[in-house]
Formats: sequence, C-alpha cells, structure tokens
Amino acid sequence: MVDTLIVSEAKYHEALKSFFAVGPNCQCCTSAGQARRQLSSGSYQLVIINAPLQDESGRELAKQAASQQSSVILLAAAAQAEKLADQLERLGIFVIPKPLNRQTAVFVLQFVRAAQARAQKLLEENHRLVRRLEEMRLVTRAKCALVRYCDMTEEQAHRALEQRAMDERISLKEAALSLLSQYESV
Repeated sequence: MVDTLIVSEAKYHEALKSFFAVGPNCQCCTSAGQARRQLSSGSYQLVIINAPLQDESGRELAKQAASQQSSVILLAAAAQAEKLADQLERLGIFVIPKPLNRQTAVFVLQFVRAAQARAQKLLEENHRLVRRLEEMRLVTRAKCALVRYCDMTEEQAHRALEQRAMDERISLKEAALSLLSQYESV
C-alpha cells in the first residue's frame, strides 16, 4: 500500500522524501491533475503538497485530499502561509511556510502522526458507540414488540428479554433479534 503522496516539481521530490523521511511506499506527482487521479485510485495516509503547482495553487488539491481522510501538509510561500493557514486549518490541513528546514519538517511530521493516532482512537470509539447504539435500538424495538403483542409493560418486556438471553446463553442483542424475527420483519 502506498501511504504517502508528494505533489511537487520533480526537482524537489527527493529533497521532500528526505525531509519528511518517507519510506519506500511513496508516490510522487508533478501536477494537481496527476495527483487527483492518484487520489481517486487509492487512499493515502499523508499528502505533501509543495505549492504552487504547475496547474494550480495547491489549495483546492489540499482540500480534496483532506476530504478523503488523508493528513495533508501544504508547503507555501512565507508571505501566503499565514493567510492559507487561517483558511485551511479548520479542515485539518497543516500549512508550513517556505523555505523549509529539516527541524520544522520533523516537528510537523511528528505532530501529524500524533494527530493521526488520536483520530484513529476517536474513530474506533465512534465505531464502538455506533454498534452500542444499534444494539440499544434493537433491544428497544424488541421491547416494543413485547409490549404490543404480548400485552406487557416496558419493565416486564425488559425482564423477559433479559431472561430469554440468559436462558439461551446469548447476548441481549441476539435475543432481541430472535424475538423480532418472531413478531415482525427485521
């Protein structure tokens, strides 16, 4: 899997690879159009854009890459970097003024990796919460089916569902699914 995309004039490719210590899983492009084709055919953990590009400023490409869940570093002229940072930081795009030095590149790369790790943890937590919410919805639907078809109170329905799960040695979610298949189409 290619994890880094560098978009820059060809003469800067090796220097950028060195500064950002990218491994062998790196793809290089010389234009925004070429980079867009690469982005559409695969996903990248990190996209480094050395602006301006031969066919655009690099700003729109940075936005597109960020919208595809890539971490984006945009290298811009010092005079434009602050203005671009104000516009793009809310999208999670790191704007670095040029000229670039190794120390700045290492610092930004560490920051990007820390942000990626934090985002990954948040994504995992989000998935866990979504699964839990889906389970709660199923249990609620099953309780409503018991209330409607078996003339139970909500508390009785909850106890019956828990008892079924214990008796059959299955999870509450599985008990809810089983019950729902009896009373309504899931």
